[in-house]
Amino acid sequence: MTDIFDFGFTAVDESELESVQKAQAEITTTSESAQHVEDKLNKLYNAILPLLTNLKKNPEKDYIYWPNRVGKVDEFEDMITKIVKD
Repeated sequence: MTDIFDFGFTAVDESELESVQKAQAEITTTSESAQHVEDKLNKLYNAILPLLTNLKKNPEKDYIYWPNRVGKVDEFEDMITKIVKD
């Protein structure tokens, strides 16, 4: 008599569904990726802010004395490239 009411399905929790498990894995991956991008943006911001702060010093002066400018700009460019490529 119990076979009459067997409709061929079983009740499961939503955490047991494959689609839910895939979605949770994708959320984790996306969250980690977003955190990595946020870290890179923070590093870029923290690298660029001192440059801008120093450039704003003494706005009444018409010229900026910047010895060894090319070398320092190259170093800064390398640092920025390293942050972006990581």
